Amino acid sequence: MNRKLFIILLVLLPFFISCGKKEAPNLPGDRKNLKIGICPGPYGDLLKKGVFPDLEKKGYKIEIVQFSDYIQPNLALASGDIDANLFQHLPYLKKFTADKDLKLSAIVNIPTAPMSVFAGKTKNPKDIKEKASIALPNDPTNLLRALKLFQELGFIKINPDASPTKASLSDITENKKQIQFLPLEAAQLPRSLESTDFSAINGNFALASGLDLTKAVILEKLAEEHKNIIVVREQEKDSIFAKDIVEAVKSENFETVIDNDFKGFQKPEWFGKRK
Repeated sequence: MNRKLFIILLVLLPFFISCGKKEAPNLPGDRKNLKIGICPGPYGDLLKKGVFPDLEKKGYKIEIVQFSDYIQPNLALASGDIDANLFQHLPYLKKFTADKDLKLSAIVNIPTAPMSVFAGKTKNPKDIKEKASIALPNDPTNLLRALKLFQELGFIKINPDASPTKASLSDITENKKQIQFLPLEAAQLPRSLESTDFSAINGNFALASGLDLTKAVILEKLAEEHKNIIVVREQEKDSIFAKDIVEAVKSENFETVIDNDFKGFQKPEWFGKRK
């Protein structure tokens, strides 16, 4: 290779590398225009009624950005396209950020609609037949939550040491009725009820599709780590806007809204302990 051309390419190499990598902009932490990402379900209304009023009093203008899956909200947050998101629990965040090498941080957890099992073609769990079909989420953390519900119903037994970040159908240790488990994207689960005997559906997608949690076959008892979280970029977890979001979530107005409009949501440990 011509020596002069080699030197030119060597000088330009860092430029080409930087162009290929999209990094989050260094935005001011006291900015007043915010975009918050959510997935289908009740959390847009929860934010509008319970959180935005307090933020708007402080001069914030907030836009909700809706995503259709559990992948894009974190990618959009990491790249700076949105300022925060609300759709996931802590184990999912840890797994996703580790897999994608992202720097995101939870700032507060909130009351959450639990995962629920709904009846499809078979209405009563006692009537489940050989080789019945069951749909459940396909990501490891939510798949394990679903398997625990089906174990509670007596359908299967699972490995007690199954990892929340690596769980799979291979963690089923006993399946006497040879049930066919169908892992699906969470957003597709409500539609699966037409073709399966039962489906385990994340609370937000269940409510978004018009399902009534009180009519579920079984409701999950949420562990604290499985309650949904508001997430920001790691470098902004101590920013003014992040602190203002937490303050709004822990306000009297927020508690009143949850008690009146979001009955059945399972509350985090801090709820009701305002000073």
